[in-house]
Amino acid sequence: MLQNIRVVLVNTSHPGNIGGAARAMKNMGLTRLVLVEPQDFPSHEASARASGADDILAAAQVVGSLEDALVGCNLVLGTSARERSLPWPLIDPRECGTKSVEHAAQGEEIALVFGREHAGLTNDELQRCHFHVHIPSNPDFSSLNLGAAVQVLAYEVRMAWLAIAGEQAGGDKPQAAAPGVSELVTMDEMELFYGHLEKTLVDIGFLDPEKPRQLMPRLRRLYGRSGVDRSEMSILRGILTETQKVVRGEPHKRKDQ
Repeated sequence: MLQNIRVVLVNTSHPGNIGGAARAMKNMGLTRLVLVEPQDFPSHEASARASGADDILAAAQVVGSLEDALVGCNLVLGTSARERSLPWPLIDPRECGTKSVEHAAQGEEIALVFGREHAGLTNDELQRCHFHVHIPSNPDFSSLNLGAAVQVLAYEVRMAWLAIAGEQAGGDKPQAAAPGVSELVTMDEMELFYGHLEKTLVDIGFLDPEKPRQLMPRLRRLYGRSGVDRSEMSILRGILTETQKVVRGEPHKRKDQ
């Protein structure tokens, strides 16, 4: 189950923080590290700070964008340390751990996303997340080291995992959900949908590309918190396709015909 949870570090500037994050992950049983455009990796300093978690570093996937890092993910949780202009579903680390494990138990792919040391995640990056996670630290001294932030969320994931596994189960792995449960679409599939939706809204004149305002971010927030599954996505994409046919004056066939 825990192998379904990946830790994603975006544009990390200090290699020691990558090593610290790897150590925190291994402490809590997480193994999948994805690095988005790290400024200095691989690095001897990262290995030194990993303190024995070199296997996590060796297996780390390095990608060129957050979009690449989230391929295949059904649930994305991004850390955020400050209020945003557009409110987003906000949870604490304990809720993050519970959601991560519950979805991982159903065979879904989860991403815990951490931003840059100096600036966190951008608004565009946060809009790719289903939930924002806020660590309620001391407001008089709220800045957390990246490795410490990873440790907090990884700990909550492990506690949630142990709660599901239960000592009485006598096994290492909790039982997965029963077959037939609807699978959420992946984040890359959602991105294709958002592109299709935006084009359709422009085609029908509902969205002015010159003055988009906050329409697409608000729609991302709406659909992101809805937990769209594959059958629902098929319906949504079908509606958009038929709408575009009408706009273009093409013949279309009603589903009940």
